[in-house]
Amino acid sequence: MANPNTVYKITKREDPLERLALHQPLADRVYRAILDAICEGELAPGQRITQDELAARLAVSRQPVLQALRLLKSQSFVRDSRRRGVVVASLDPTFIGHLCEVRSALDGIAGRAAARRGQAEAKLWGPQLIAAGRAAVRAGSVHDLIAADMRFHLFLHELSGNPLIAETAALHWQHIRRVMGGSLSRRYLEWEGIWDEHAAILDAVMEGDADAAERLARRHAEAATVHLIHSIEAESVPEDAGRKTN
Repeated sequence: MANPNTVYKITKREDPLERLALHQPLADRVYRAILDAICEGELAPGQRITQDELAARLAVSRQPVLQALRLLKSQSFVRDSRRRGVVVASLDPTFIGHLCEVRSALDGIAGRAAARRGQAEAKLWGPQLIAAGRAAVRAGSVHDLIAADMRFHLFLHELSGNPLIAETAALHWQHIRRVMGGSLSRRYLEWEGIWDEHAAILDAVMEGDADAAERLARRHAEAATVHLIHSIEAESVPEDAGRKTN
């Protein structure tokens, strides 16, 4: 019998599809599968997607795909294009900048509060999260890296002891996850350094150094965002831009 807890994952058409978990409504599971594919870059910005193609790849009818796409459209993960139908929304540098301001502030507050209230828990569980992140680096899996990155930052929020931090972040968490995926997929040469930054944040928390924890958490979020925005802007420059005309 198939594991009922496995979920769909968007793959290439010729690849076998994983089965959907049975404990959630079908539309929710389809929504999650498409969202995961967008956040992890399997469905790229600007890529055209159709109900028929997604339904075929997920082995479901068109109705749950339509419901999922409506929700994703309302959340700005996909959009209508007059000539091409529905496409994956681009990563907008202005929106990313605004999101960074929120994330940087929340992570900074969480880091400071965690250093004051969560030292014991940080020492108990934090090293395991760092080890898992470094294992994901060695495996070279963007999917695993995004998951490890999310776990670390959610752990930092929990250590803060302030539930409003996690609740505020949850409003934008899927967009934050997509930005993480966009950043990680472009910074593959820096994956180890990213986890060095996580380790430094954790060290500050374990040492009870609130100032350092806040400073490092903010710097970490801001550096990732600056790199991603620069990469997106560079990718959007036409190939012949900068060429001199005769």
